Amino acid sequence: MEASDMLVCGEDLGMVPDCVPPVMKQLNILSLEIQRMSKNPKIKFAHPADAPYLSVCTTSTHDMPTIRGWWEEDRALIQQFFNQELGNEGAAPFYAEPDICKQIIVQHLHSPAMWTTFPIQDLIAIDGDLRWDNTQEEQINQPSNVRHKWRFRMRQSIKELQNADEFNRLLKQLIQESGRDSDY
Repeated sequence: MEASDMLVCGEDLGMVPDCVPPVMKQLNILSLEIQRMSKNPKIKFAHPADAPYLSVCTTSTHDMPTIRGWWEEDRALIQQFFNQELGNEGAAPFYAEPDICKQIIVQHLHSPAMWTTFPIQDLIAIDGDLRWDNTQEEQINQPSNVRHKWRFRMRQSIKELQNADEFNRLLKQLIQESGRDSDY
């Protein structure tokens, strides 16, 4: 921490010893907050609105399925998430349609966390024209498969994303509405 002016973020996920959170707080190390990985064993999901300020709130990491991949894993879990976390009524759609992905991104953008960050796949998922057809190819790593490390390749070029006017307008609007477009 003394070698750089950069903020430090600790990957405090999974089985973290009890001594880690107080040390991170004492040293102002940002925690990593992921909605589908609650740190509280009494609740299923960690709502982005409950993230501490000294944190990075994200939809997923390089070792996890994207929003769309996760959505297709467990129907009962997704139904609970759809109703309780997103506040929607009725049956959850089978696929994480663009509006579902947008709802999740918006929750994260409005988080009190100092930082929100998103895998590009989760951002692209809010646009029905840009998103991939095969959700399983979106995951960067599959930790249980030694042959599936850093295999993700974007389908779009940077130029295509720059020219995706509707997507860029929507993303800019969501960022502005959340107040995360501020310089302070």
